[in-house]
Amino acid sequence: MKESFDAAKTKKNIKIDAVGVGVPVGAAEIFAEKATKAMQQKFKAKSVITERDLNLALAKELAKYNADLAYVYKNRDTII
Repeated sequence: MKESFDAAKTKKNIKIDAVGVGVPVGAAEIFAEKATKAMQQKFKAKSVITERDLNLALAKELAKYNADLAYVYKNRDTII
């Protein structure tokens, strides 16, 4: 699915998913902020991106902070 990059939505989703895998709220906010800023830089030249591209880019960025959270984004829409 193609969509415009929405930084606020992305940040909110990362925080929710981070807390869901056991990351403390404070750390989740930091991870979300850093990852969202990285995605804004990565996709600033593109007006539309696929959801899969966003999730894979987020997985790569989030792997720097938390492996479990990165796993969630790497396997988004493939886990039953």
